[in-house]
Amino acid sequence: MEDISVITAVHHPLRRRIYDYLLLYGTSQVTVVARALDSQVGSISHHLRMLERAGIVERVPEASGDRRTSWWKVARRGLTWSADDYADSPADALLAREAQRQGIRMQIERLQRWHRRRGDPAVAAYDASNTESTAWATPEELRDLSARVLRAVRGWQSSIDEDDGQERTPVFFFAHAFPTEP
Repeated sequence: MEDISVITAVHHPLRRRIYDYLLLYGTSQVTVVARALDSQVGSISHHLRMLERAGIVERVPEASGDRRTSWWKVARRGLTWSADDYADSPADALLAREAQRQGIRMQIERLQRWHRRRGDPAVAAYDASNTESTAWATPEELRDLSARVLRAVRGWQSSIDEDDGQERTPVFFFAHAFPTEP
């Protein structure tokens, strides 16, 4: 189970964008992240420190020893959790549910932005996938499904040779599995 501080740290809108940026672009200088996210350096630095406290990102020493700027990288890739993990603490459960709502809003907003950009020549070659299924499962089987999907995604990510000269664009994958009715 993730510590609630990790969940709440990464589900702040700007911190999530910082985390996603570092996931995609790797080790980056704080000023580069600020420029890419159209934010102030001071704000980015503050949010990086919040993510650092939660163990999500870490500082990287500048190779030349120049301490006037800071470099950052992702300390861990991905989180798997459920708001139900925090049922023993009403305060943590409330925070987890709000983080879950924030995460779902972010996922839906990304999907809506994709649909608005479909005519954009920069992404026209990409056809967004739509995968869904309905089945019967116990709570343990549902957790197993989540773990299997995460392993499949990580396996797919590690199979990509980013140095093969092909042009790529960032892609976002999300899945939700939950009890339903027909």
